[in-house]
Amino acid sequence: MNTKKEENIVSRVATIVLAGGQGTRLYPLTSFRCKPSVSFGGRYRLIDIPLSNSLNAKINQIFVISQYFASELHQHILATYHLDIFRRGGIELLTPQETPKGKSWFKGTADAIRQNLDYLLRFPIEYFLILSGDQLYNMNLVQMVEFAKQKNADLTIAALPVEREEAMRMGVLKVNHEFDVQSFFEKPQEEKLLKQFQLPIEFLKRNHFPNEKEEKWLGSMGIYIFKRKALISILKGEGDDFGRHLIPNFIKKWKSAAFVYDGYWEDIGTIASYYEANLILTEKGKGLNTYDLQNPIYSAVQHVPSALIQGTKIENSLISQGSIIEAREISHSVIGVRAIIKKNTVIRDSIILGNKSYDLESDEMQETDKYSIGENCLIEKCIIDEHTKIGNHVNLVNKDKLQTMDGKGIFIRDGIIIVTQGTEIKDHFTL
Repeated sequence: MNTKKEENIVSRVATIVLAGGQGTRLYPLTSFRCKPSVSFGGRYRLIDIPLSNSLNAKINQIFVISQYFASELHQHILATYHLDIFRRGGIELLTPQETPKGKSWFKGTADAIRQNLDYLLRFPIEYFLILSGDQLYNMNLVQMVEFAKQKNADLTIAALPVEREEAMRMGVLKVNHEFDVQSFFEKPQEEKLLKQFQLPIEFLKRNHFPNEKEEKWLGSMGIYIFKRKALISILKGEGDDFGRHLIPNFIKKWKSAAFVYDGYWEDIGTIASYYEANLILTEKGKGLNTYDLQNPIYSAVQHVPSALIQGTKIENSLISQGSIIEAREISHSVIGVRAIIKKNTVIRDSIILGNKSYDLESDEMQETDKYSIGENCLIEKCIIDEHTKIGNHVNLVNKDKLQTMDGKGIFIRDGIIIVTQGTEIKDHFTL
């Protein structure tokens, strides 16, 4: 598809990125930041994925609606995304405001847009594309917009075939052979209800999934395209969340269609899903594609040198810019920007988020650096947050195989050890 045609298709489309969730299921990584600000893949932030997908689709009018810990998110966006003066539109950051009616926190996905609707409608927008700030995907959004226009749908829902366990935690759709949505239910739990929404094998074979034989459901990705009038109408309904409250009734009166997506998608809802989505990047060709030069994932430009690696055996790992590594071994791990790892340390199956600065206590790279992983440590199945100090001879291996634990700066979730931002672990500590 040529660029001019793409720009014509999306010329009256705006993206709304919902980035205001508290991220309680991703705690403790969200102790000091909102979920879309969490680092991903060594050098990105989760917010970079929806913004990059929108910009790659030539959608230039983007609104980011945030709420909790919005400052760090806004600083990242402002420092990273500079749309030039020859490009119409821009990225606007919206947060709860105090009005004559008072100040009210957003109560859900729909309420966040409802409270900003007067401002959004000032723009000559025909279609509003709604994205989440904490999902991973490489999606041609132009194709979805084109599909919405061809179907003349008031609401288009991006969806993909999912297994039973995922269906029970997602909104599920029932569609006909023309992809018109006939019914929608959020998080079905009863077997009888699940059976009603189960996809026929014939549907899967006919629509890009010829080898699929298992039970599947069509799960909503939480990505929507609304016509202008349809968005205004749905927000007049009672309820604060699109999936739980508004969409099930909306589709009974308005034309709704499902855009079936067959690529990679991951909702970062838990520590386990965050951990797995990062480490799958160490396997070639799996997970989020960050190597597509035609559709890049953008992030902040880091003015740091290449990674310095001395005497380290590295297997199946990502090593980010500016790292200073003297470890003995790093395997199946993601090492973030400016991470400092000292001699004889072994890191396996872990995510080291790195640092925003070196914060050296002297002018030279000596043993006085503040944020680092010390000597002779063993780090296994861990997430080490930014700006932490881990002493020498520290073992973080979860020797008691705990699934959950809360400590002072050290937590376990889903069997994964998390060391939170700003934590200092003394020499010889073992967990």
